[in-house]
Amino acid sequence: MTEQPDQPGTNAYAEAGVSIEAADKAIELMKGWVEKARRPEMIGGLGGFAGLFDATALTRYRQPLLATSTDGVGTKVAIAQAMDTHDTIGFDLVGMVVDDLVVCGAEPLFMTDYIATGRVVPERIAAIVKGIAEACVEAGCALVGGETAEHPGLLAPDEYDVAGATTGVVEADALLGPARVRPGDVVLAMGSSGLHSNGYSLVRHVLLSDAGAGWSLDRHVDELGGALGSALLTPTRIYAKACLDLARSTTVHAMSHVTGGGLAANLERVMPVELAARLDRGTWTPAPVFDLVRQVGSVSQADLEATLNCGVGMVALLPADSVDVAVATLGGYGIDAWVAGEISAASADEGGSVSLHGQHPGWS
Repeated sequence: MTEQPDQPGTNAYAEAGVSIEAADKAIELMKGWVEKARRPEMIGGLGGFAGLFDATALTRYRQPLLATSTDGVGTKVAIAQAMDTHDTIGFDLVGMVVDDLVVCGAEPLFMTDYIATGRVVPERIAAIVKGIAEACVEAGCALVGGETAEHPGLLAPDEYDVAGATTGVVEADALLGPARVRPGDVVLAMGSSGLHSNGYSLVRHVLLSDAGAGWSLDRHVDELGGALGSALLTPTRIYAKACLDLARSTTVHAMSHVTGGGLAANLERVMPVELAARLDRGTWTPAPVFDLVRQVGSVSQADLEATLNCGVGMVALLPADSVDVAVATLGGYGIDAWVAGEISAASADEGGSVSLHGQHPGWS
């Protein structure tokens, strides 16, 4: 049988659910935002097969250590999709990768992103990238490239997921971590902007699911001072520039980014085995959204603290005589900071542990 030629105007790939034209339009719409997230070391522009960064920037270091971090946003994207608000999720992505990187003292240099979606809607993709680019500017790193992949049949048309990776550099003798921590250091807590990007499976189950409260995202919640969805979509705070400034202006020994696992578990990651940290909950009041989840879902404090940041997005371990300068430095970036605890020698059974004591003001 003679093969029939393709009918004029047909496109097999488009019929399979992939639109090259939509992807091209998305690239055109996002170019302006990516251009804003440049550093002088960035070579070329959007559209190449690989992002280029001039490595001669590293020649000012005596012994440069490259650092890298990869992460995603998690199920918070479901809130963005339900609210049809896509220009803030980029702050969550950048915050997750850049602030993991900065805890070792590394300056973030550049970042790449990956967006997978069931259907490329150019305006939606451009809005996501807009947020990523604006967050990169806030973090001081370049957005050197990325990938948008259309996955019909794997993701629903309006579904998407985002991930990213960043690379940074730190001088070897300036590397922060457990080896620097000393007895008598204080735990300086830095306030979070809200839930950030962890624990949304719990939050959605408690507040939104039929098995939980079953609330709608447009529900006005008095405790939150507005619509539930707006509070849940509050962007992740980006600490990178403030923490780098903190490391330059004070004697910081270690830092910890409070993400999945909560405050204690993440602080333990930078604790030497011979020391222990004791924190006082009475030194801060978490934002109302945390108590809302606790009370509506009858979530135990232990479970809440093992899942959510509970008001502390980053901590620094530093000598007590550096606290005043540290608080002033962070305040210059609009970040509330306070002494939440201290480091002491550990007993035989508590090496490297972190314990929380007392109760948050207003909680019972």
